[in-house]
Amino acid sequence: MDISEGDVTIAVPEARHGASEGAGDGVFFNPAQELNRDLTVAVLRTWAEVGYGSAGGAGTGTYLDAMCASGIRGVRAAAAGWDVTCTDVDDDAVALAERNLAENGLAGECERANANAHLHANHYDVVDLDPFGTPAPFLDAAFNGTTELLCVTATDTAPLCGAHFESGVRKYGTVPRNTEFHPEMGVRVLLSACVRSAARYDVAATPVFTHATSHYVRTYLAVESGAQRANERIDALGHVDWCRDCYWRDHERGLIASPTETCPNCGTATVTAGPIWLGPTHDRAFAEAVGERVTDEMGEATKARRLCDRLAVERHDPTHYDQHELYGNWGEPAVGMDEFLDALREAGHPASRTHYGGTTFKTPASVTEIRDALR
Repeated sequence: MDISEGDVTIAVPEARHGASEGAGDGVFFNPAQELNRDLTVAVLRTWAEVGYGSAGGAGTGTYLDAMCASGIRGVRAAAAGWDVTCTDVDDDAVALAERNLAENGLAGECERANANAHLHANHYDVVDLDPFGTPAPFLDAAFNGTTELLCVTATDTAPLCGAHFESGVRKYGTVPRNTEFHPEMGVRVLLSACVRSAARYDVAATPVFTHATSHYVRTYLAVESGAQRANERIDALGHVDWCRDCYWRDHERGLIASPTETCPNCGTATVTAGPIWLGPTHDRAFAEAVGERVTDEMGEATKARRLCDRLAVERHDPTHYDQHELYGNWGEPAVGMDEFLDALREAGHPASRTHYGGTTFKTPASVTEIRDALR
């Protein structure tokens, strides 16, 4: 069957009857990731035109779709002007990607290759990792083979967020916790793994655009060489202490945990997560620029622009709160979000909405300060 995304049309396998993600019997294709792919094109445009720091901004360059499947990412990147290579371990996937490039009148190389082996032998300005499940086994090779921007999707949100604890520890080399801010836990666990993998190669990885949407996390990391810069990114790792009863939390940078074992608010034993990334998960100006490059032919343009608008004002505090969770814990009916945030600000606490959900917000205020501001 043929499907259209953005300004390209590609062939994908027919979906099996009842298949929830559009997977056919052959090469995998997920229509639910259209928002992810629309934003990828907008990020690639932003990288070519604006860049970040000293990287990018000099036009399009080389782009690797490392697990190409149907080739949809590579085809859309080629349509945006990038010099595209598509690789996959599946012969059928490589053939389909090659066909889809040709039928759109686009140039690109398609090669049967193991992503890790290929990235240890080749270098690209932009590398896109979109594996089935965890990207963890590919991160070292990806940072070895990326010169400017690494794009990473993780769909294993249960390990990332601590719901599948042992799996999260094994895959990401950290302690995740299943909290009420679980989407952000997933984001910061993934970024911690990325930053630590990059640092092994004296590479500094800086997240410039990251979002947790539906059942996946997607991040874009600017890459620059230098041991000192890599050390600075390691310095932004640390731990979060969290109370499962009253939702008090605190954070501290450093690779060695020094937990607050008892909640100072309610006296309950706390749990500790980390090392996780405690720095900004995105650059606000970059997010705004991405939103400006979302175009009307994109199928998820409205959602993409809304997400970029939210990221452009989202605070960088290491964890978010959920207003409904707080009110449920307090045994009170929730007020409207605008009224809620206005009350926080009037009490002297800066606050912003977040992209993690309609009732989520960020503030440096403690749980006690939040409660007092609403009384």
